[in-house]
Amino acid sequence: MRVLHTMLRVGDLQRSIDFYTNVLGMKLIRTQDYPDGEFTLAFVGYGNEYDHTVLELTYNYGKTTYDMGGAYGHMAIEVDDAYQACERVKAKGGKVVREAGPMKHGTIIIAFIEDPDGYKIEFIQKGTIEYPVNV
Repeated sequence: MRVLHTMLRVGDLQRSIDFYTNVLGMKLIRTQDYPDGEFTLAFVGYGNEYDHTVLELTYNYGKTTYDMGGAYGHMAIEVDDAYQACERVKAKGGKVVREAGPMKHGTIIIAFIEDPDGYKIEFIQKGTIEYPVNV
């Protein structure tokens, strides 16, 4: 088993595709329109969906906003340098909501940005997180 994708509902599909491809450097893998179901899907990611986990952006016809609810937290992306990643996001018009720096109660370097629909994305700087060793 493996995780295939995470789905986010978006209010403007092209705006979201632009953000994930131009700001975060993902590739548009494929799109599929379902007129009878009144929705369109776009899959984006850093690799093909056969070998990588990807993001499914779902646009429901006529729906431009969503209540974020209290259950969603964030997705995380590993970056080489969280400080530089934030600067690149800002240079491309993206929104940084927590500048890069160490966690409040640790040494892991993190930052948070928001996509156009308000979804939080955490940057985790490569090499600052210690993964547990399987026992």
